[in-house]
Amino acid sequence: MKITGFTCWVVEHEPMPPFSWRAGLPSTASDSPPGMAPRKAVIRMHTDTQWFGATELGKGDGIADSVRRRFGRFVGEDPQMTERLWHLMWETDRIEEFAVHTTGAIDLLCWDVKSLAANMPIHQMIGGNATRIPAYASTVTWDTLKDYERHIKLCMDVGFRAFKLHAWGDVKADRELARHLRQWTGLDADLMYDGSAGFDYVDALALGKALEGEGFLWYEEPMREHNIGHYARLREKLDIPILAAETSDGAHWNAATWIEAGALDMVRISAAFKGGITGSMKIAHLAESFGMRAQVHGMGRENAQLCAAFVNNDYYEQLVINEEQIRGLRDLGELSIIDGDLNVRTKPGLGYAFDWDVIDRTALTRIDVDADGVREDRRS
Repeated sequence: MKITGFTCWVVEHEPMPPFSWRAGLPSTASDSPPGMAPRKAVIRMHTDTQWFGATELGKGDGIADSVRRRFGRFVGEDPQMTERLWHLMWETDRIEEFAVHTTGAIDLLCWDVKSLAANMPIHQMIGGNATRIPAYASTVTWDTLKDYERHIKLCMDVGFRAFKLHAWGDVKADRELARHLRQWTGLDADLMYDGSAGFDYVDALALGKALEGEGFLWYEEPMREHNIGHYARLREKLDIPILAAETSDGAHWNAATWIEAGALDMVRISAAFKGGITGSMKIAHLAESFGMRAQVHGMGRENAQLCAAFVNNDYYEQLVINEEQIRGLRDLGELSIIDGDLNVRTKPGLGYAFDWDVIDRTALTRIDVDADGVREDRRS
């Protein structure tokens, strides 16, 4: 099997419902310039067989630029040789310094094709552990304690049994919120806290002590992931497990550095941030060899397959935003959350069902890359 080319469409898409993160972080309204709808890239990888790969990625204009300039390198390669192509992408990254979510794009397309050709689900091809995965309700940042209480209790009503706070980024207020979360959910619920890299070492330590007093399962990314030494010091002082290496670049090479430094207890994997399926698989096995869990970060088809593949992941992450969205989680097709669980797709491929005619008709830009070169049609 050979790759014969790629088509990338940049298309506008409906924004998520508006919500906020902690103080200092841009809200979701900041994803695009004022007055402009968010854009994504839809990519189709063509082969010399009936099989093709398809995926979608945010930050569409940036992805399109990478397709335009660099994806020609992969024309003529065998998409089933995922290890080879994964390393070729990293060799290209040596020159490009791709945005972190770009490094896994080729890999996702190749696993889609490889799975379809093998007639086997991706999670079985890379491991295979369980297809019914408990989900945790991963909050946005609401305005008041009463807002949190109302949404958390609604999440409990629809079946969630685990909850993660994205809070305000204030040690005293977040400590109080964590105490109330334990009261609302009871002792049996798994609770997590995500600092979204908002604290310095002193505040991270103070809040961590409060969280371990409430029996939280993990303490996630309390500081920016630039100074691994600070994380190592924090881990020495706290009993609560530290979950980190979420946004740091470098896939398993970087994860090994964190583990070697004794800077975390659990490591993040993600199709978007860790080099696709292959990069996440490498980190999951690395973590297991050190007796660590590799927790899947984020939602989506690709991450669902990762959740089903590895024994050292606990949950599927489901963002919860408002009442309408929470009540609609059972109506998301193959990504529906029913009674707090995700039943992962067991068919081959990633399962994207694009209407190619509509995408081609409505795209702002279309880029074709094949053996004859690059052709681009800009429509806006």
